[in-house]
Amino acid sequence: MFTGNLFGNPNIGMYIFATNTYALVGQDMPKKMCEEVEKTLKVPVHKISAAGTSLTGVFFAGNSHCLLVPEIMFQEEIDLLKKAGIVFAVIKSHLTALGNNILANDKGAIVNKEFDDKAIEQIHISLKVPVVRATIAGIHVVGSSAVLNKNGCLIHRDVTEEEKKKVEETLAIHCEECTVNLGNPYLRSGIVCNDYDYILGDNTRGPEVQIIHQTLIDSARKKP
Repeated sequence: MFTGNLFGNPNIGMYIFATNTYALVGQDMPKKMCEEVEKTLKVPVHKISAAGTSLTGVFFAGNSHCLLVPEIMFQEEIDLLKKAGIVFAVIKSHLTALGNNILANDKGAIVNKEFDDKAIEQIHISLKVPVVRATIAGIHVVGSSAVLNKNGCLIHRDVTEEEKKKVEETLAIHCEECTVNLGNPYLRSGIVCNDYDYILGDNTRGPEVQIIHQTLIDSARKKP
């Protein structure tokens, strides 16, 4: 586990997208932070802009099968993904902040209800999982409201039982309500994780850290 900030901003989840095989960070990510990401998550780090910004955590989504990127990506950014050997698909939708609008693993995907049928089909084919439209805490930006790895899912503190059940059934995972960075319920903004470890915004405090660690790490030790 590592806690930190980027240029004084604890919302580091907006600037990092990670899987079990790579992490994508903004071009302006300091070398020391890149080294911490690589060391903590145990994956190589690739610097890339996302639609001309450093917000890789906001614009990218995906699972082990495929990275999803918005159609507003620049050609030079697409070329960098190809050079890195990353399998990706361009999703055509007005919902370009895919990280905020898609919550996915290798079992399923929960997505913003505003995605049209064509985009849903693209997501389904690319990620190779069932795709379900839903809300979390009545919010459409489901990707910003939860984070997960193979061990568990941290979800918005105001999620309803019905919403939680749908997420758990679709993604085949247990969910725990939580916040990050002193009460922020939009967990993706302050947490980056893969199956190996996690990174937190440095405003995250004791009770939050305890729930986060129990869900993302300790729950693996309890499984038979």
